[in-house]
Amino acid sequence: MRMGKYEMGRTLGEGHFGKVRLARHADTGRAFAIKILDRQRILAMKIDEQIKREIATLKLLKHPNVVRLYEVSASKTKIYMVLEYVNGGELFDKIALKGKLTEKEGRKLFQQLMDAVGYCHEKGVYHRDLKPENVLVDAKGNIKVSDFGLSALPQNQWKDGLLHTTCGSPNYIAPEVLLNKGYDGSMADIWSCGVILYVMLTGNLPFDDQNVVVLYQKILKGNAHIPKWLSHGAQDMLRKILDPNPITRIDVDGIRAHDWFKQGYAPAVPFNDDEDISRDEGSLNMSEHNCIQDSIAINQINAFQLIGMSSCLDLSGFFEKEDASERKIRFASDHSPAYLFEKIESIVRKMGFQVHKSNGKLKVIQDCKGPANSRGQETLLISAEVFEINDSLYVVELKKSSGDCSLYRKLCETLSEDLGICKRQQFLKQDSIKQEIGRYNSSF
Repeated sequence: MRMGKYEMGRTLGEGHFGKVRLARHADTGRAFAIKILDRQRILAMKIDEQIKREIATLKLLKHPNVVRLYEVSASKTKIYMVLEYVNGGELFDKIALKGKLTEKEGRKLFQQLMDAVGYCHEKGVYHRDLKPENVLVDAKGNIKVSDFGLSALPQNQWKDGLLHTTCGSPNYIAPEVLLNKGYDGSMADIWSCGVILYVMLTGNLPFDDQNVVVLYQKILKGNAHIPKWLSHGAQDMLRKILDPNPITRIDVDGIRAHDWFKQGYAPAVPFNDDEDISRDEGSLNMSEHNCIQDSIAINQINAFQLIGMSSCLDLSGFFEKEDASERKIRFASDHSPAYLFEKIESIVRKMGFQVHKSNGKLKVIQDCKGPANSRGQETLLISAEVFEINDSLYVVELKKSSGDCSLYRKLCETLSEDLGICKRQQFLKQDSIKQEIGRYNSSF
């Protein structure tokens, strides 16, 4: 499958309005991430201006610690954004796997984060949704800020020079944003960066509660517990950033001048405005590509992929442990994806797990009240994803990245029993699978 000069590969992530797929440039072999957006969904949700803003924002930004936009193309039904491929995953996963980062490692990533955010502010761009899920890590361990869908530009400010749209993720949102009285986008971003730094160094959120009203009350008070086992420099940095008063909160220049921040600091150098490394990959445009295929399925697998997912055609083979290195368990279900995700989230929360939604997946982690290392246990990290076989049959995949195998199996068994196809239904569903395969075989 091709999109112009790009050969399309596997799906990297899913969102409300489309998906991100790995792609390879046919001539150079270079890897890219292509964000495929559904125009009908965008128009139905009335977020076309938001998408245009994200594209305009990314075209402005050329920095080593910001995901690059190389090309924009469109068909009658899809919008294709060709982005820099970052192959190290999310900062969230990096923190979840380790429980917390060392102060040295956390400082290095925070330095890069501040380089990226400071550069964006110089360009008049305010991210407004900074969180570990929107910070990617490349193979070399360097960060790349992504997802500028909620970003704001100077023209979004009111006459008072402030922003007034309440947006962001609950645990990372700045107190002044919650007050609905207008806020400085740069200082709101600084607060979010402080929350990210706190999470990196401690493995916990500074403000957290299942009740959103209580959570916002905690944020407005700003009384974050700063662990005494952190260095004095790190404690001072966190206190100055997590200041609920944006007027007295430390700014980017103050952070860069802080003794703790300056240790081993090597500022990143932005790309020159005339140095467009995308010049060999095609110009930025929104013209229609006649060669773009609009029939890219969302969240679907065909019969041949289905065979590859299971050791046998019998649905009972879906619930089996695959190669130990993959650590995946699958089961079939006839519930809708929306229902499955809702029930999975409800079930795992009752079992004492935390749940995070990201890129069309549910990420399940152990409910750690303190650093994972203090308990001598590896943090359990599981991702849940749903694949569609046909209109009434789905496969739930539960993949473990780390943690206790017995606890993982127990969780999988619970979900399979509650959401999987029961024994008396399996025969009918097997026929459905065979019919799917038969249709594919008849086409050859």
